[in-house]
Amino acid sequence: MNRQTIGDRIRARRKECRLTQKALAAKVGVSHVAISQWEKDETVPRGENLLRVAAALGCTPAWVFDGEGDLFMLPTSPTERAHAVPIISYQQAANWRGTAFLESPEGVSWLQSNVDLSSAAFALIITGNAMEPEFRAGDAIIIDPAVTPIPGDFVVAATGSEALFAKYRPRGMVEGEEVFELVQLNDDYPSLRSNQTPVSLAGTLIEHRRYRQKTTTQA
Repeated sequence: MNRQTIGDRIRARRKECRLTQKALAAKVGVSHVAISQWEKDETVPRGENLLRVAAALGCTPAWVFDGEGDLFMLPTSPTERAHAVPIISYQQAANWRGTAFLESPEGVSWLQSNVDLSSAAFALIITGNAMEPEFRAGDAIIIDPAVTPIPGDFVVAATGSEALFAKYRPRGMVEGEEVFELVQLNDDYPSLRSNQTPVSLAGTLIEHRRYRQKTTTQA
């Protein structure tokens, strides 16, 4: 069993990469105090911060979170592994056009999947609690724009400059146009209807991964 904590792994990997806490903080976009807190296990990186620290350290979010992910070192390009899927931000997902349009592919983190996917597939790291309890912050989801959703599927949709992850519910035809509803599982968040809010589907959920934080016991 891996007895290292999240902080242990971040610290060890940072030193392997010859980065100071300030240098890593600059890459991740947080303060050096946040890096120090992560390494001391006072707090843990989640959501976008988990994605960014993994990318900065050249490892997967799974390895950072529990030390037992499928991959330790990420491939530098999708051709190195079959079905390597880029992990992108919610902002990128809102305007996603495929890996060919990535501004700097060499700086992107990747997830490996054994599922059949189109070349346009992408991954997101869940942020917030809008889709709890089924989807939690830090979970990874793989989305394929080539798959048409059916009722009850989970989808990513573009709502302006950012993407939304929700359950898909078609609501029939309204004035000759097919209407669907996007439902978030947490009742504290409102649903959206396509005939009331400008929204477009960006892809359908294909795979869901949960990275569970492991606790350690002292001998």
